[in-house]
Amino acid sequence: MLLFAAALAVCSTGPRDHCVHDGDAVWFEGEKIRIADIDTPELNGACAYERALAIRSRDRLLQLLNAGAFEIARNGKDRYGRTLATLHRSGRSIGRQLVKEGLARTWSGRREPWCRND
Repeated sequence: MLLFAAALAVCSTGPRDHCVHDGDAVWFEGEKIRIADIDTPELNGACAYERALAIRSRDRLLQLLNAGAFEIARNGKDRYGRTLATLHRSGRSIGRQLVKEGLARTWSGRREPWCRND
């Protein structure tokens, strides 16, 4: 594992180098990384609740990554060619921090719905 520090922003259109796409995907030095230990809501989710939570999750991940140096532990590639990795600061999973804050779930191996039937 290597220690990285970079000023990241929310991804926009065009080339992506150092940015946060959503709560579980970042671009770092041109590499798309899927955070392997969590699942977060989708920005284009099925309901307003999911879309709002997705923005909160993305923005919090951005804040956590910009708070200081972090480690990327790569674990191969997924079926979409993204690097699977866990992100850590001081030995603690940044993904698990999002789970503790209610902005992500521990990855179960499959997507589960975020919309509530309230």
